[in-house]
Amino acid sequence: MNADERDPRTETVSLYDSSRPPDEQRRAFTEGRIPVAVYGLGKMGLPLATVYAETTTNTIGVDLSPEVVAAVERGETHAVREPGLDTLLAETIESGALSACADGPGAAAEARVHVIIVPTPIDDDSTPDLSALEAVCEDIASGLAPGDLVLVECTVPPKTCREVVRPLLAEKSGLEPEEFGLAFCPERTSSGRAIEDIRGAYPKVVGGVDPESTRAAALVYEAINDRGVLTVTDATTAEAVKVFEGVYRDVNIALANELARFTDELDIDVTEAIEVANTLPVCDIHTPGIGVGGHCIPYYPYFLIRGFEADAPLLGTARAVNDSMPAFAVSKLGEEFAAEGRELAGETVLVLGLTYRPAVEETTATPAGPLVDGLREAGAEVLATDPILPPEAIEEFGAEAISLESATDREVDAAVLVTAHEEFEGIDWAGFDPLIVIDGRNALELGGTNHRVYTIGSGHTE
Repeated sequence: MNADERDPRTETVSLYDSSRPPDEQRRAFTEGRIPVAVYGLGKMGLPLATVYAETTTNTIGVDLSPEVVAAVERGETHAVREPGLDTLLAETIESGALSACADGPGAAAEARVHVIIVPTPIDDDSTPDLSALEAVCEDIASGLAPGDLVLVECTVPPKTCREVVRPLLAEKSGLEPEEFGLAFCPERTSSGRAIEDIRGAYPKVVGGVDPESTRAAALVYEAINDRGVLTVTDATTAEAVKVFEGVYRDVNIALANELARFTDELDIDVTEAIEVANTLPVCDIHTPGIGVGGHCIPYYPYFLIRGFEADAPLLGTARAVNDSMPAFAVSKLGEEFAAEGRELAGETVLVLGLTYRPAVEETTATPAGPLVDGLREAGAEVLATDPILPPEAIEEFGAEAISLESATDREVDAAVLVTAHEEFEGIDWAGFDPLIVIDGRNALELGGTNHRVYTIGSGHTE
């Protein structure tokens, strides 16, 4: 049953109501008798909305962009290379299980479950910016009714639900905090496998601001996630879980990157040493590389560094180490040129890949940005190619955009691999005059060529 077939305010079944039998609530949820609104239809929000629609048959997707809303209403996705999303979106739109709008307050007036998945960027001084979250909360508050349930999926600093979201919802709605449910249920989703992850690649973490919120949120995600739910003590604990997951990876990668700096002095392949060390169960060192990008790992440490009194020198150091890797790559390129009696200034360098991850059309915080800047500051002419970015997106980095096919037609002196796109595996290295190559991901196969190669973590080979 769709929201436009009835007045959803007459719905008598509430999830935030432990007096109702759970089976009755579960049936109402999966039969579409409890309307859901998902606020934010980005690359994570759109897959989430489609899975909600698949489960409940009554979901509204909300986004500020009229273009995004119009595309979704046509059954077209803007999230590229997301297996299964095209089909599921088209099916849920055609069946009426999913609709889209740009009217947040209007959607809030219809929905009884409100799911927030909007970005939490950091500002110029690395302070988390909660403005998008707060704006959505105001929209939700305008239609919030007793018994409604609000679920926050976007990553936020710990204590945000307790100290920001709940008071804001109560103030703007006029309800008492105990009249509605609120839980933090972090997305644990990777681009390129979002539908699989949402449906249950990992258990869903759920923590409410009170026990009833936790119970109600668990009921929702038990219906969506095949792997089940991990309930934690409260919303702040759930917020910490998500931040800790990202911080662990950032610190671990920084360790690997710092170890990689010993490659030349030790005259060993550090990546080999790491791989063998990791055969011990207590050891799990990540892989060194040219840097860390995306809207997650580079940001999450600041959710703890900023806004709390506790010192976090390790987190700050890890950020500094990972942010320094593009400059490290530029310095190694300069050293390789110097070994041949040449200077980097005046040379032409081809940058391979600008997205922060292979097969993902996302350039937020990509190490390619500071790499290109560093090369240009050193006086190099910079060309760049990326198989999933249009030329205009490449040129925004300050590099000349070229196709991979045309690269061998240019007078290129060096190449730097930033992103290990699958398309780069087929590069005809023999078609280039001798190059100096910096492999930033230990992903290139240049055996049998006469190129001079430096791999971060493995060292120099010819």
